[in-house]
Amino acid sequence: MRGYRQHKNTVSARIINIATLAVTLGIATILIALVSSKGLQQEIQNKTSVFNGPILVTLFENNESQVSVTPLKDSEELRSHFKNEENVLRFHPIALKAGMLKTAADFEGVLLKGVSSEFDWSGIAPFLTRGRFPDLSGEMSNEILLSETLSRQLNLSIGDQTEAFFQKDQGGGLPSRRRFTVVGVFSSGFPDIDQTLVYGDLRQVQRLNGWTNDAIGAFEIYVKKYDELRQTAERLYAVLPADLNSIPISERFSSVYQWIALFDFNVLIILVVMLLVGVINMATALLVLILERSRMVGLLKALGAGNKLIQQIFLFNGVVIMSKGLLFGNLIGLGFYFSQKYLKWIRLDPTTYFVDAAPVVLSVSNLLILNLFFLLISSILLWIPSKIVLKISPSKVLRFR
Repeated sequence: MRGYRQHKNTVSARIINIATLAVTLGIATILIALVSSKGLQQEIQNKTSVFNGPILVTLFENNESQVSVTPLKDSEELRSHFKNEENVLRFHPIALKAGMLKTAADFEGVLLKGVSSEFDWSGIAPFLTRGRFPDLSGEMSNEILLSETLSRQLNLSIGDQTEAFFQKDQGGGLPSRRRFTVVGVFSSGFPDIDQTLVYGDLRQVQRLNGWTNDAIGAFEIYVKKYDELRQTAERLYAVLPADLNSIPISERFSSVYQWIALFDFNVLIILVVMLLVGVINMATALLVLILERSRMVGLLKALGAGNKLIQQIFLFNGVVIMSKGLLFGNLIGLGFYFSQKYLKWIRLDPTTYFVDAAPVVLSVSNLLILNLFFLLISSILLWIPSKIVLKISPSKVLRFR
């Protein structure tokens, strides 16, 4: 016990504790930054894609407009291009029409998104807060799905009816009037969506615009592999007719995607800084450990041990110390991940971050790669201070007792 207490009171023991703490805080900080960054990126990508489609195929005339200005013809020939693309998961036609919802007490400007019976509501299902989705399987439907924001502003509940007014495309004359029934309410947490978007029957938009049954505003294309989104859009563009454009979601919401792309750079900066802090502390601890054990080094050399073997001994000790720090750091980082995932104790301003709680995402592969990278780089850099072993001479360190 006496020897143990003496060891705990040595300079190297205190330095090692500080180095372990630095590695712990470093890996915990990196993990927290990583899961938060990936979570926010994925959540924003998911919301923009679900409500707008990862790829939009439309006429060039409609590129700069939120509404469907000029119709394109829905044909089997056009659909065949989508079916032949390997990365296309599903697609459906849409049309957008600007209008106004009016109740007895208030009115709000809206963007009516007409969809057909082909539309897959499963993507929006997690955002449905009340009611159900419009039934579009029969005759032209008057049912609509609107956001919690519009529901609150217009004081509309499930089953309520509201009047809608739409300007005629031909200009002059009184606006077209429709009566809709609210059957469902959703909340995306994305202010630009919640303040205007209303889902309804595509046939309503076709009739309002005076279009034929095969006239639509655009096709929304969903993909199997999101990381191949841009390449898929380019392949579709190459085979589509000359008057059609294929636009990935990252171009339609370029400012948002440029903003979330900065998260990766921020995580990289944190990784570099924390890695440097951890390595510098570990190098210091290893250096002190070697100097404090210089007599032991001299004795090992006198007994015939080579410099490489002695270096490996100290490097092994450094890796053990670092692994201890990685273990505690991972526990802290994973504790943050699971607590935020299930308790959502960190809240955000949705007008700035597009979500009301900080989302977190972590894969086992990312966790392993991060730890192995941290351990590998640190071990390589620790080889430098271990070179001091080469300068220790047995004749000098063993001269005095």
